[in-house]
Amino acid sequence: MSGRRVDAKVVLLGQEGVGKSSLVERCAHGRFRAGPYQNTIGAAFVAKVMTVGDQTVTLGIWDTAGSERYEAMSRIYYRGARAAVVCYDLTDSGSFQRAKFWVNELQNCEEGCRIYLCGTKSDLLEEDRRKRGVDFHDVQDYADEIKADLFETSSKTGQSVDELFQKVAEDYVNFSAFQVMTEDKGVNLSQRNSPYFYSCCHH
Repeated sequence: MSGRRVDAKVVLLGQEGVGKSSLVERCAHGRFRAGPYQNTIGAAFVAKVMTVGDQTVTLGIWDTAGSERYEAMSRIYYRGARAAVVCYDLTDSGSFQRAKFWVNELQNCEEGCRIYLCGTKSDLLEEDRRKRGVDFHDVQDYADEIKADLFETSSKTGQSVDELFQKVAEDYVNFSAFQVMTEDKGVNLSQRNSPYFYSCCHH
């Protein structure tokens, strides 16, 4: 990687084997490598340049180890993250329960971090719907509860992978613009009739 400045730190969290590294591989390089993958030790880093309107945003994406023995190390990598993609395997209900663990961690330790729920391996469901181990509506209800966006992705086919990271970049740009405006103008957000509040939040 060159010395490019990273605008937003993005961390991928989730149980070992859910496909975080494949997700990064598809996002950063547009390819899928059939296994076997070596388990990530610590974390791997990649920078991805995204375009949002007339702006470019560089996402610094950290792919963390999913093994529970690296749990403490993962906490180091998500510190200061602007966004977290919490992954679970659509065919494995246990991985979704583990995803909830990481959401709780983020809520307790990184309140300013925006959460995105990412179901992986949707291509396996295309082959056989009976393989689904996590009900879509249950996850959608949970996503609504924690105010997270939900994506069902396939690193193999590319389904919804670009859309996921595009949404991360767009949210970063929109949130940054909102922050700058409120800091520059000294907007009091408790005043709901403020034109700035409506221009940002009601379009």
